[in-house]
Amino acid sequence: MDTYLFFFINQGLQNSFFDLIMPYVTSRSYGIFFLVIIPFFLKEPKKSLIVIPLCFIAVGMGDASGNLLKHLLEIPRPCHILEGVRLQAGCGDSFSMPSNHAVNAFSAAAAFSYFFRKAALPMFIIAILVAFSRVYIGVHYPSDVFAGALWGFLTAGIVIFIYRWSAERFKKSPYSTILFLSLVALTLFRYYYILTGPLDLSPDEAHYWTWSKRLDLSYYAKGPVIAYLIAASTWIMGDSVFAVRFLAPVFLALISLIIYKFSIDLFDKDDDAEKKALLAALMLQATPLFSSSGLIMTIDPPFIFFWTLSLYLFWKAVSKKEGTKAQRHKGTEGGEESRVWVWILLGISIGLGLLTKYTMAFFYICGFLFFLFHKEERRWFGKKGPYIALLLSLAVFSPVIIWNMNHGWVTLKHEGGHAALSKGFVISAKEFFNFLGSQFGVITPILFFIVIDGGIRNYLIGRIPQVRRLLFWFWAPVLGFFLLKSLQGKVQANWAMSAYITAFIASADHMLGKGYIKKISRPVLIAAFAIAIIVTAIAHYPSVINLPFKMDPSARLRGWEELGLKMDKVYGDMNASGRKDVFIFSDKYQVSSELAFYMSKKPVTYCVNLGRRMNQYDIWGGMNGLIGYDAIFVSMNDIYFPEKLKSAFDKYERESFPVYENGKVLRVYTIFRCYGFKGVQPYEYEGY
Repeated sequence: MDTYLFFFINQGLQNSFFDLIMPYVTSRSYGIFFLVIIPFFLKEPKKSLIVIPLCFIAVGMGDASGNLLKHLLEIPRPCHILEGVRLQAGCGDSFSMPSNHAVNAFSAAAAFSYFFRKAALPMFIIAILVAFSRVYIGVHYPSDVFAGALWGFLTAGIVIFIYRWSAERFKKSPYSTILFLSLVALTLFRYYYILTGPLDLSPDEAHYWTWSKRLDLSYYAKGPVIAYLIAASTWIMGDSVFAVRFLAPVFLALISLIIYKFSIDLFDKDDDAEKKALLAALMLQATPLFSSSGLIMTIDPPFIFFWTLSLYLFWKAVSKKEGTKAQRHKGTEGGEESRVWVWILLGISIGLGLLTKYTMAFFYICGFLFFLFHKEERRWFGKKGPYIALLLSLAVFSPVIIWNMNHGWVTLKHEGGHAALSKGFVISAKEFFNFLGSQFGVITPILFFIVIDGGIRNYLIGRIPQVRRLLFWFWAPVLGFFLLKSLQGKVQANWAMSAYITAFIASADHMLGKGYIKKISRPVLIAAFAIAIIVTAIAHYPSVINLPFKMDPSARLRGWEELGLKMDKVYGDMNASGRKDVFIFSDKYQVSSELAFYMSKKPVTYCVNLGRRMNQYDIWGGMNGLIGYDAIFVSMNDIYFPEKLKSAFDKYERESFPVYENGKVLRVYTIFRCYGFKGVQPYEYEGY
């Protein structure tokens, strides 16, 4: 029936007038819509300035979701599979259902007509013509445009509902409404980007995914939480990029929500408490350092979540604002005696943070310094609450200790390798400025200065002593430590990210304090946030400025899927020969992990030690149990067969495989078909 209707419209209704007008309608529909909108805009400009952006939002949501539906349904266009189609435009490379032209036309018509009823007839006539034109020119079935029209109506309805709900809520709670809408919009965008964006799994993400297939109490370099989280999401949704990254946007949204609630509690007697809370929560979303954490499922999103949650619980435990007047009169400020449960929750949260990233140990140090340096807080050394939290956090962390007892304390050796203890104390001004420069990059320069300046000034002149102390001691020691550490060795840009949680809150408090806007001119503040947002946007779409691959941080997240497709062919060819079973290995854990994920059969892969740092693959081992097998060895760059492997195989064949992007070489891999594995001699690790 669908095909019959398609040919009836595409050929049966063919005439010279439609041949002239329909290609124009399909390619110039937005201009036709604006001809209808202009009179209403001139008559009611204020109302139109609200309605027109809502129409753009509806069209944007419809277009994005329609594109996702195309890839889920994967229905080919009629011009791709039917013979005799009278094609009057390019067929396009995308799938057929739904027609995004129909989605966009009907979402715009429905949204605008809801607010301007007199516009309904011309708007829907245009929308129907657009839908009809897609079938007439031969690029869509009638069912595609019908589905697109329904999806457009639904999208417009959702946008209108959210607008009406938020307009009512805004009157009562403007700042929380802005935060809610911002987080919903950003989270939806992040899911759309994950599904359609250019980024493959990063090597670390792929490595954590391999952990999720071999659940354990702990792992060589990190605790087990990241493996459990990925195992849960992929168990529900399957082994896909979307499933691996599903929780990253959720964690980033939750972090902002906790910051908002935490900030309101900190400044609850301040008239601008909600405004400060909103600013701090959105600063996190705007900076490249944190925004990228909403897309990439490494250990950072859950770690920062547990750090922020622990901060909030710590404040609830020590705050003088908590508890009854009688408790405060008796010297049990904060109701510590009646709120043991807060310390219990704090201990669990810190423990889970430690199971995620060992940098969580700084929470102990920051809390200790907060107690030590302020007379009013030293009383906590004599109370049971902090010790309950400490012992419980260590109990939660105990699986890592047990695992290390059974694996030669390799995690301690690994962390010692990060600390570069074997090199001794050698001053490196280069690494110091590299780290400082990286902070300018991931926070952006002007905003970095504003945040640090605001954090320091807030500590010196903040109105509430306990609040300013707590905020200071949970950012300054962390950032200060890594600045000093960079004098001795390399420090990654994200290692100090936990410092910025309270630094953002402290700077928001200072920025919205009396007279600050006058001292720091409004254009400077606007420029700071504008630069942060622009840099964050470019980080998502680096192709807009055509960065060289060596300068593009996202380049390391591209080119892996192509390698997986190539390896499927090589693996299939070797298996087809029927000689022997085939295994896959590399000399880099990054390559081994990416191959395990991106090859269609998700094979078990191995990582040979030819003289490198230890990694998780060395814990798993197993390669020397495959003697007699054939193998495929893959390494990065254009290399010759390693001398250390020549005695491990009877023979090998070499192939260079370049991956191109926009006509340029993104990365080169070298693939070796190896025959007759005889075992490989283990080498000493170059480090941990």
